[in-house]
Amino acid sequence: MALGAAVWRIVAGNAGLMTGPGTNTYVFGMQERTVLDPGPDDERHLDAILTAGENNIRWILTTHTHRDHSPLAEKLARLTGAQVIGLPPPRDGRQDESFIPDRLPADGEVLNLGDSAVVAIHTPGHASNCVCYLLERERLLFTGDHVLEGVSPVILPPDGDMGAYIASLDKLMPLDFERIAPGHGDVMPRAKRVITALRAHRIFREDKLLRRLTDLHEASIATLTPLVYDDVPADRHVWARLTLEAHLIKLLREGRVTEQDGNWRPLQA
Repeated sequence: MALGAAVWRIVAGNAGLMTGPGTNTYVFGMQERTVLDPGPDDERHLDAILTAGENNIRWILTTHTHRDHSPLAEKLARLTGAQVIGLPPPRDGRQDESFIPDRLPADGEVLNLGDSAVVAIHTPGHASNCVCYLLERERLLFTGDHVLEGVSPVILPPDGDMGAYIASLDKLMPLDFERIAPGHGDVMPRAKRVITALRAHRIFREDKLLRRLTDLHEASIATLTPLVYDDVPADRHVWARLTLEAHLIKLLREGRVTEQDGNWRPLQA
């Protein structure tokens, strides 16, 4: 699917509860081409990327190294000779440990990729090595799993960090972009409204958590999850529990809750 002047999206065949319709791979460049988030190691997806690349793939970017985003990078680089750009995987057991970048993008660095240029923005939170890329000529921001269509991304502690996540949302707001190209789902217009709403949702969830904890005076994460996420289907609570834990860790660092032996208390209780 064409998204602009020499920008295409290819959706991997890995649809599911946590991947939505599948991982989005983006290809851009008028002559020399860049692949962003090559996705899972899947032969049909690889063939689709190679077709879109028209034998001119020179760079591979990754937004982060969860296993639905980067595993195909190694094979694609071997076939094309492309330079791999991204941050190395954290050691939390949830990453694609096969990912070895040739180049690490610095925060705020302009990457000149043939006839295209993107700005790398380090946006830790969902994972510590998350990077968004701004394609300035299109005012298009590639966000990986930092901002998704229609859902709030799961924050996966200990590598995922809720305080860092909210700070990373704030960091994006001054930048000049109009659309968001997420790691899963469709491109979103009115990008700043999307980010504002996402940030408000996280604060709403945090406030709800504090209210429920105050009512109970003391509770475990297992007790809190169905109460704080009573508006979310129960089959998703295993993931909601992780994000709730990330909120609690943030509140603990801020001195707003305490924890002992797995039980959490609001500071005023």
